[in-house]
Amino acid sequence: MQGVRGAARDPGEFRRTQNWIGPPGATLLNARFIPPPVPEMNDALGDLEKFLHDTDSLPALMHFGLVHAQFETIHPFLDGNGRVGRLLITFLLCQRGILRRPLLYLSHFFKMNRAEYYDRLMAVRESGHWEQWLKFFLRGVAEVSASATATAEAILALQNEHRQIVLEKVGNAPLGQRLLDFLLQQPLVTVRAIEAQLDCAYVTANKLAEQFAALGILRETTGGQRNRQYEYSPYLRLFEDA
Repeated sequence: MQGVRGAARDPGEFRRTQNWIGPPGATLLNARFIPPPVPEMNDALGDLEKFLHDTDSLPALMHFGLVHAQFETIHPFLDGNGRVGRLLITFLLCQRGILRRPLLYLSHFFKMNRAEYYDRLMAVRESGHWEQWLKFFLRGVAEVSASATATAEAILALQNEHRQIVLEKVGNAPLGQRLLDFLLQQPLVTVRAIEAQLDCAYVTANKLAEQFAALGILRETTGGQRNRQYEYSPYLRLFEDA
């Protein structure tokens, strides 16, 4: 937790003082929402832990939506509650075997619908409007899932396209295919990184990088002749559009 927002606010420790939610400069007097005091917070965390282990009472996605809303309402940390609460959704999806890898994040959906997100949570806290919150939450899961599926399909199509290009136009095609596999894991590379990953001579790695750049697969980003860096631009653009 070095060098990140909230690094000086007891990261990883449950709060021992009262916190509140509101615009910059807000106090307890004009806060939009005041989470439970520390004693009640500890009791609520205990109840939340029991609910987390109740995997039979509700469908999984509804369960996760309720957990997220309860966690954000308890607000057990001085900072980072939103980040932890959003990650909690992904971890639960993996823990229950719905996802094999943590590939579904609702952060973007919540950000794009920030006002509704906060309004739905407040409506739960003030009026018990759980149904509206769950409809919003499930809509987010559906939209993010569809987007993730489209991105995965685009990655596979790009991979197949570039494999064919490498096969037809790169002299050392087997080594070129290995470089493509590496770029999917690390889309920002140097010639030295390619040399180390492929266990080849520097001159071979440099030639591969130049060939990939000429084919439009890689883009050199420094503009210099030494210490050049490359990015797998077509791959990275898929995530910009997601």
